[in-house]
Amino acid sequence: MAADGGSISLINPCAFSPGQHQYLALSAQDGRLRIWDTSNNTLHQEYAPSAHLSATCTCLAWGPCRTSKDAPQRKRRKSEVASRSDQVDLLALGTAAGSIYLYSSVKGQLHSKLDGGHDSKVNCVRWHSEESVLYSCSDDTYIVEWDLQAGKVKCKWKGDKCAVTSLCICPGGKMLLSAGQTIKMWDLETKEIYRRFTGHATAVTTLCFASTMKTSQNVEGLYFLSGAVHDRLLSVWQVRSDGKDKNAVLSLSLTDEPIYADLALSESKDEAVKLAVVCKNGQMHLFEHVLNGHYKKPLVPSCTVQVASSCSGTDGVPRPVPIFAAAIMLDRQSLLLAYGSVLHPVLERTIWNTGDSHMCLLRDLQSTLTLSVETSLTKVKTPLIKSDAKVLLPGFPGHSVPILSGPGEAEKRKNISDTKEITIEERLGEIDLSLATRGKRNLEGGIHLQTDNYAVLLVQGLESNDPEILNKVLQTKKEAVMKKTVSRLPIAAVLPLVQELTKRMQGHPYSAGMMVRWLKAVFTHHASYLSTLPDLISQLGVLYHMIESRVKMFQKLAKLHGKLYLLITQISALESSINNTELNQEAKLVYEEESSDEEGGSGDEMLGEDDDSNNWEEEDDHLEDAGSEDSEEMNVESKVNGDSEPENESEEE
Repeated sequence: MAADGGSISLINPCAFSPGQHQYLALSAQDGRLRIWDTSNNTLHQEYAPSAHLSATCTCLAWGPCRTSKDAPQRKRRKSEVASRSDQVDLLALGTAAGSIYLYSSVKGQLHSKLDGGHDSKVNCVRWHSEESVLYSCSDDTYIVEWDLQAGKVKCKWKGDKCAVTSLCICPGGKMLLSAGQTIKMWDLETKEIYRRFTGHATAVTTLCFASTMKTSQNVEGLYFLSGAVHDRLLSVWQVRSDGKDKNAVLSLSLTDEPIYADLALSESKDEAVKLAVVCKNGQMHLFEHVLNGHYKKPLVPSCTVQVASSCSGTDGVPRPVPIFAAAIMLDRQSLLLAYGSVLHPVLERTIWNTGDSHMCLLRDLQSTLTLSVETSLTKVKTPLIKSDAKVLLPGFPGHSVPILSGPGEAEKRKNISDTKEITIEERLGEIDLSLATRGKRNLEGGIHLQTDNYAVLLVQGLESNDPEILNKVLQTKKEAVMKKTVSRLPIAAVLPLVQELTKRMQGHPYSAGMMVRWLKAVFTHHASYLSTLPDLISQLGVLYHMIESRVKMFQKLAKLHGKLYLLITQISALESSINNTELNQEAKLVYEEESSDEEGGSGDEMLGEDDDSNNWEEEDDHLEDAGSEDSEEMNVESKVNGDSEPENESEEE
């Protein structure tokens, strides 16, 4: 029995239908759902949801086989009922917007839509094996249980601290495995954690059971495997009753990250489990091992399958063709491969050859994908034309289209028709790029071409690679002119302009500053066009690295500028302090008590002679000198008269 569903393919979600693997459901980058018939490698159905571009499909899973109810009920034969009961019908599609679509492959239309459970991207959807219940997980860290009959949320609980990326229903239907970076086993009745398994450093994207159990009440002894992003090992876990199941019991070695896995479950302990794993590099690895406990060394695949194109190129070497999905058939000896392009895959059945460790399938894809269209079934018919019939079509000689003209337009059209059309040489002669003649009308009445438009000049300069024209246009400093010129540019001239600006940015810093303003205008007006270019990274690689290097250097230059500015300010402050310390050492004011003349004379000598600011001190000095002269004259007169006075007479007075 093959495992239900596959792993999450983040780029192209795909899954084989359960049972006989009659169909392959695949959603490509265009958001359309395509169902391919694996028996004859033809497109069975194609469905485009209304929101296929805004809410692309992120995961899908086939529902269990059920009886179709698209036709009126009537009595059928036993053989007919048996054939109808095995028919697959519903397909669950998870979207990036958080909604889930149920598509009916029998009716070929949308069955129902489930909303209100998630508000972020749905990572995985899984069907319950017995009841009409669907489980989903999302980036919003929640797990939702849906009631499909009512079309509503039945239960919702938080699955992890981070995004929940994968789900898996245990064979008995009583337990649920969820995985983000930690794998948890939930009891679906109580919604409580039954076990925890840790061992992956990244998000788990592959999760499925590898064994069955006889009773639905006991999960002990079950094996399941898990694979994570950027991990080249598949881990096999065992649910044990003693609680010693924290580490994986087995590891499977791969060459790259797993993107799809399919299992042939073992019915007994002695039967080997067969596993087909498709890796991200396009190879498929086959494992066959009996799960009987712990195994130390990682198991290597028993066989590796790779597809190559036999159509040799110029070097004559076959090119590898990636495999993106694989399934093990019910006979457990044959494989169903899906390889090539996701828009038109090649579906092939091959035999499992365990004797070879490596199988390389050489296929001619050109002859395989050639579509044979019969002429009798085509709806395009070529009309029979007589040999003498004259065909008049737009562009043929003799064809004229009637023109409806209003009153007063006949004379204008007549005057225009009278003018003689000028040749290309005359047009080139009329072009004058000089600034003096721009904006002037031709007074002679001749046809003067408009060359005063900066957008026209810029396109001419880019096409002819004329530096004079480019300098005249690109050296403008007005931002309004830049924006208007860039907005008038044709789409084909945007990328050459970016390349020219990148070349000029590598020159003088002043020129680089001007070119940055032009680049800002270009990215503002033409960002939507540039984002559609497939080789934009290579086209803008030089510009990106140049800006990145200058931005990194700017931080170092800013630090250096700060240090130099600090040193310069300190030096200027030190020089100013030195100039202020050269002060005049002479006293500005001297206070002197009344004493002898000698002391007064000595005090006069200590006064500053050059100080002109304190005039009041100089006047006091003059008064003191005048008083001393008067006292000397009085002493002389008293001596002449013979009068004697005591020494302290001046003090008494």
